[in-house]
Amino acid sequence: MSAAVDAVYEELDGLDVLVNNAGIGMRTVNPRFMTDPQPFWEVSDAGFRDVLATKAIGTFLVSREVVPRMLNDGGGRVITVSMNETTMVRRGFVPYGPSGAAVEAFARVMAADLEGTSVTANILLPGGATATGMVPDDVDERVREHLLDPSVMGPPTVWLASPDADGVHNERIVARDFTDWLRARGRRADDR
Repeated sequence: MSAAVDAVYEELDGLDVLVNNAGIGMRTVNPRFMTDPQPFWEVSDAGFRDVLATKAIGTFLVSREVVPRMLNDGGGRVITVSMNETTMVRRGFVPYGPSGAAVEAFARVMAADLEGTSVTANILLPGGATATGMVPDDVDERVREHLLDPSVMGPPTVWLASPDADGVHNERIVARDFTDWLRARGRRADDR
């Protein structure tokens, strides 16, 4: 991991923003997870480990390499992508849900450890199922109509990386409701 981060730092001459969005989806464990949920006791050891290792351990390893460098360089932003809590505990969503819960818990611990430093850490989630390659091909068209466009993540990610988000730390932001979130805090996406 260190060599990969070294290469990024060399190529980009540093790193200001880390977006933790590692993951493999339920399709790798149960290709029909949306229409035929599989109970946890039918999930293979390897399937559970692969999803957990990619999402939770991957987030930890990359953050462990990048955050100390950000602290040393005087600051940075960490944005950890999460999921709805209902997805974390949804029937048939082992290991995806529990691995997402682990990522979110780690993001909260990371924010606590970074409190008062020059590095901010926040959580961002879409706010619903998103039209990505993780949704099975055989999902009913009525379900597909309600999937969020992945671009919903763009504006809050850009904002969290910008000077407008100075001082925003340890927040859990729902991208679908981002404009309302800003308004409730007396902020706008274009405050400069």
